[in-house]
Amino acid sequence: MNKHAKVWSTRDTRTNGSGSNSSHNGSDTEGHTNPLTFCLSLGFFAGLIWDTLRGVAYWLKFTKLTPGLLADPFFKLSFLKTGWGYAVGIGVFIVFSIIAALLYFALFGKIRGPHMGVVYGFLWWIVIFGFLGPSLGFTQKLTMIGWNTLLTELCVFLLWGLFIGYTIAFEFTDEASREPFAFKMPKPT
Repeated sequence: MNKHAKVWSTRDTRTNGSGSNSSHNGSDTEGHTNPLTFCLSLGFFAGLIWDTLRGVAYWLKFTKLTPGLLADPFFKLSFLKTGWGYAVGIGVFIVFSIIAALLYFALFGKIRGPHMGVVYGFLWWIVIFGFLGPSLGFTQKLTMIGWNTLLTELCVFLLWGLFIGYTIAFEFTDEASREPFAFKMPKPT
């Protein structure tokens, strides 16, 4: 019987009487992070946090693009500038972030450190503002959009990519072991 209180963790370090890792129902997978549910929740919070930040940047006039940027092909701009339009835009960005988190895990899930996340955010910025936006008509060309908007959106996408990339690297590689004060679970006696 474990005498210590269990601190919340995505990994189970308990062992059965024979000394091998197992769960209560005999499966060897308890305590390991499920990549699908992890990427779903990560994408949800990445979309919520970073598109809300884009909304604040729009409200403070750092960018000319509404938080509903990705919903622009499907809704009128006048609607996207309303409160419900903001909510729809954040919802679309959440769905986009979930897809992006799943794609990042599939392509770069085993890469350590934050660097690939920053590159990933930059690549998405290039795709959206260099190719998809101008061709679908929801952004202007890069030469016409303005420096404030370009740099604000670039910074948000770099931070968004960093958030997704480093969170996945921290969870699915031994990135936690590189932390200077990594928490070690006590071994049960």
